[in-house]
Amino acid sequence: MTENLWSYRSTSGHVAGTDLTGYKVEATDGSIGKVDKHSDEVTDAYLVVDTGVWIFGKEVLLPASTVVRIDPEERKVFVDRTKEQIKNAPEFQREKHLGDVGYREELGTYYGAGAPFGGPFA
Repeated sequence: MTENLWSYRSTSGHVAGTDLTGYKVEATDGSIGKVDKHSDEVTDAYLVVDTGVWIFGKEVLLPASTVVRIDPEERKVFVDRTKEQIKNAPEFQREKHLGDVGYREELGTYYGAGAPFGGPFA
């Protein structure tokens, strides 16, 4: 089965319509912040993660395919990236994320669009 960069994995436990705002986000090597905003639109799903003081308030956009598991009991989202990979991700640009093709291409390149579940980081 082919799943795209902007879709949740079928194994993630994502339930359409679930509000993930405020959930803690766990990288493969520890906590990185919390979900500030999310979209669960089919083929355009993502999380905006507020990293807080960890990287001085930077927000990053993570495509839904980076989510490996959602734990509704503990209100946690687990992603398949390290803290360093998230730290080095392009910063979330609130004014560009919806319609700017160049920004989406930059994100797609970083997260490995075209390869299942994030290409080189999987």
